[in-house]
Amino acid sequence: MTVWRAANARRVLAALLRIGWTIKRETGSHRTLAREGWPNYVFAFHDNDELGPKMLSRIAKHTGLTPEDL
Repeated sequence: MTVWRAANARRVLAALLRIGWTIKRETGSHRTLAREGWPNYVFAFHDNDELGPKMLSRIAKHTGLTPEDL
């Protein structure tokens, strides 16, 4: 069983910004995030989109996000 719970995209983006990611550029709902020592990550979700455990796990793999960050 996964430790991730579903969350909306606005909450996930806020958590990413808290752990050191910054918005490098934005085009519509696509935001390119940057963080020192990590490759850029494209966060392509609308604010009210519900992200399930599997998608949160994928985001965590690329960004270093943990369930405690949410």
